[in-house]
Amino acid sequence: MKLQRELIIDNFAGGGGASTGIELATGRRVDIAINHDPAAIAMHMVNHPLTRHFCESVWNVDPRKVTRGKPVALAWFSPDCKHFSKAKGGKPVDKDIRGLAWVAVRWAATVRPRVIILENVEEFKTWGPVADGRPIKGQSGRTFNSFINALRDHGYTVDFRELKACDYGAPTIRKRFFLIARCDGCQITWPKPTYGDPKSDAVRRGKLKPWRTAAEIIEWTLPCPSIFATSEEIFAQYGLRAVRPLADATLRRIARGLKKFVFENPEPFIVDFKFDNAPKRSKEPLGTITSVNGYGLVAPTLIQYHGEQSSREVRGQDLSRPLLTADGANRYGLVMAFMSKYYSGGHQGSGNALTEPLNTVTAIDHNALVTSHLTIFRNGYSRGGQNLTEPLNTITAANGHFGEIRTQLLKIHGEQYAISDIGLRMLTPRELFNAQGFPPDYAIETGPDGKPITKSAQVARCGNAVPPPFAEALVRANLPELCGTKLDWSEENAG
Repeated sequence: MKLQRELIIDNFAGGGGASTGIELATGRRVDIAINHDPAAIAMHMVNHPLTRHFCESVWNVDPRKVTRGKPVALAWFSPDCKHFSKAKGGKPVDKDIRGLAWVAVRWAATVRPRVIILENVEEFKTWGPVADGRPIKGQSGRTFNSFINALRDHGYTVDFRELKACDYGAPTIRKRFFLIARCDGCQITWPKPTYGDPKSDAVRRGKLKPWRTAAEIIEWTLPCPSIFATSEEIFAQYGLRAVRPLADATLRRIARGLKKFVFENPEPFIVDFKFDNAPKRSKEPLGTITSVNGYGLVAPTLIQYHGEQSSREVRGQDLSRPLLTADGANRYGLVMAFMSKYYSGGHQGSGNALTEPLNTVTAIDHNALVTSHLTIFRNGYSRGGQNLTEPLNTITAANGHFGEIRTQLLKIHGEQYAISDIGLRMLTPRELFNAQGFPPDYAIETGPDGKPITKSAQVARCGNAVPPPFAEALVRANLPELCGTKLDWSEENAG
């Protein structure tokens, strides 16, 4: 028997995070995707070629016309969050962009989707009137309450809460607000977490899987040039373009991150320098250590390039936990402390370790990888050098600025190790997409016409995306009848 197929609509579709999660849950394509940004639609089209795409404002799309009279099972909405997010700081907000969420009420009034899901930042609940680009004090949440009441007036039951992506299998801690509204008489269901803190009783008892970590998403074979190397040396060794000299604030972040996550960390991580083994805690036995290409200790950390934050604050994490939130800018630098076996004052061999989930990925390229080795300091400072547990003094990349060498030694399983170098690179768009929970084969480099998508555009699509595990879990919980069932329908009967 042929059944009329209910449609699935993805408004504010972006690069396809929600669509991917929905398709992972249902095993079928999203019928309609809407987004005003050609770059976003290009990425969506190459990954979801059977979806009907509308590259225009959500307000210019008539729900009745695009659905052609067919019933709608799910309408997903991820309106622009920047004018709600606290990350915007004190900059003026745009009330029109803040008002984009009202389009969900339009769909409720016209085609009445059975289920509406809306995703945004947690500050969405503070949605209120704006005057002269500033939210009016004392009226926080007023517009939000009106929005909820409007959905209820159209016969919808509404509930909302905040969820963390790492609880559902994404290696990022990204926290988001979700609203579910439904008019079919069925109960709103919130998916139960399937992952948890490795230290929690639920994980220890096997009821939850441990959070996926930032270490999982790092491509360890990529070059990570030393921050002490000259531009000519970097180009000669790696064929990479020169990078700007690191700012003092960046160097301080590196030093403070190493202090907190390496030198004061009782359990650093160990990985095979060949990068073919998983990271492990230092309390686990080491394999054979050789002077070249064998085991070495790497204690990597991630630093963040959030310029508005004080440089005295440790902005980073160790890699044994999920990545912090990624936004539209790549704000993460990977710092790997390459540690060599210490032989009578010298050091040989090297290795790596990263053990936590990646921090939140943003839509701007702010993520970097640092391979660390804080042993070289400028001439002119104290003859005793500088202990690495203290803030790093200013270091420049100019020739002749490095003089005395002092080493920070660490003892692992009775063996002395010295930090031998510090390398830094930004995280790649692929690593950031991995952190958001996208499939590893998700196409991000070229559009449907074969034209390359710039790295900045890739990062923007990633940072603005809904982590697919969120959408998958929510759809499985609230539309189980669409999951795992193949209806008999033809393309003519499809959306």
